Amino acid sequence: MSEQVNVLYISYDGMTDPLGQSQVLPYLCGLAARGYLITLLSCEKPARFDQNKGIIETICKNAGINWQPIGYTSKPPVLSTIKDIKALRKKAYALHKQFQFRIVHCRSYISAMIGLDMKHKFSTKFLFDMRGFWADERVEGGLWNLKNPLYNTIYKYFKKKEKQYFEEADHIISLTYLGKEEIHSWDSLRNQPVPITVIPCCVDTELFDPSKISQEQKDSLYKQLNISKSDQLLGYVGSIGTWYMLDEMLDFFIELKSKLPNAKMLFVTTEPPEMVLSKARSLNIDEHSIIIRPASRKEVPLYISLMNYSIFFIKPCFSKKASSPTKQGEIMAMGVPVVCNTNVGDTGFVVQKYKSGVAIDNFTEENYQNAIDVLVSKQFSAADIRQGAIEFYGLQKGIEHYESVYKLLSK
Repeated sequence: MSEQVNVLYISYDGMTDPLGQSQVLPYLCGLAARGYLITLLSCEKPARFDQNKGIIETICKNAGINWQPIGYTSKPPVLSTIKDIKALRKKAYALHKQFQFRIVHCRSYISAMIGLDMKHKFSTKFLFDMRGFWADERVEGGLWNLKNPLYNTIYKYFKKKEKQYFEEADHIISLTYLGKEEIHSWDSLRNQPVPITVIPCCVDTELFDPSKISQEQKDSLYKQLNISKSDQLLGYVGSIGTWYMLDEMLDFFIELKSKLPNAKMLFVTTEPPEMVLSKARSLNIDEHSIIIRPASRKEVPLYISLMNYSIFFIKPCFSKKASSPTKQGEIMAMGVPVVCNTNVGDTGFVVQKYKSGVAIDNFTEENYQNAIDVLVSKQFSAADIRQGAIEFYGLQKGIEHYESVYKLLSK
């Protein structure tokens, strides 16, 4: 790069949150290494900030990133967010006075408010990194009840802002091709087709690497979990909350067990075991065939390495068109075939393109049985599935895509 470009990256999510460390800093470190002068403005939750401040300072210092954290407030609802937006704006303006940014890179909708203001005020380039249809996620996830006049007003406000972001952004980042397709179908937007680059959630393929796991480690975990190597293990990784369809995943397991009597289901989650076990009991599933264990991020690859297959079903609603489940890439990086559902971001497309499992369209017994027939009869290549993860979800690929957008906006 002939001339160094000053970039302001604004995130309402904290860098001391796990998300900041897995989905923001790896990209920014890569871009800083390619010569971009990055100032990172983030809102930090006090407890997490106290705990992890040193870690983030070290990462940023080593990468040459100028980290400018401010405090996040959570109470009272709505008013605290307004207060945070004002604080972010004030800090961003002061930083611009100092560094004269060329590009303002905004993660999600709250940050985009400041990016759009700065475009109007200082003629900086506005990069809208949308991360999903945020306002619709809040409604479909049950966080904003539209029957409540306050939340109804907030929802309408952000849908109006969303239109503005898409129309006025110098460039847009979507996590999914399905999200890009959806936005390009909106006739109400000016300047169609608006400029969109797709960059899915990246995966740390160094951490999720089966070659780094020894047979001794696997044998030890088999023993701890009381699993025989001949057992067919269906695995689920992560939280079981708003979006994940526990009932349907257990229904699938019932069908799998009727076909493979030695099947067991392993949940690698920090959720209370009773959340899963009470559901399993209500479906007459033998509790001995369900194993539930918490694991740290570093331990997760070892657990995945025991799985014959993995599963995740996500509620297929409008906002999920723009979602990129990180777990899909992590499971693929371990070479394990996945069972998932379509109409959630690019899940089905990825499964088909990289022959990395089975994607179902509907949650019916017949669909489950067909999927199981494919899983049991097909010879999946662990090496090919891992290569697909590197190609589609790899960090280096993501950094290259971001750099191409930065170059475009630097002209």
